[in-house]
Amino acid sequence: MKIIVKAKQAGRRRALFENRAIEIEELGRAPSLETLLRAVVRQQMEEFAARAGTGENLLPVLSKTEIDSQADGGKVGFGAIYNENRVTVEEAQETALLAFADGLFAVFADDREIRGLTDPVELDETTVVTFVRLTFLAGSFW
Repeated sequence: MKIIVKAKQAGRRRALFENRAIEIEELGRAPSLETLLRAVVRQQMEEFAARAGTGENLLPVLSKTEIDSQADGGKVGFGAIYNENRVTVEEAQETALLAFADGLFAVFADDREIRGLTDPVELDETTVVTFVRLTFLAGSFW
């Protein structure tokens, strides 16, 4: 099943990425948020493993369009993965669920916020699932 995902960060004008179609396992029309998060994490882990297994290019070169595209996102790099630590899919899924429960990110399906892990998420081919990374402010207000 294909879904469209978008990631934003509070305080940034531009999205981290816009309307990226990803292929996940079939979840049905209204899976719970927990089921959706587990499927997205699994897909991202598989994509990461595929990228990490390609090896490094001996002469990495970025085209002008790649530089411009990455500059719009705020960072220009060669896409190298330096972290050699491997995490299991189950550990990554549990970490994502804990991060949601702790309020580190919010999830929206189109314009509707999904507040609980057991809440259903209505999915079809046009639904845009948005992940918003929340930023906590330091200090206190007296």
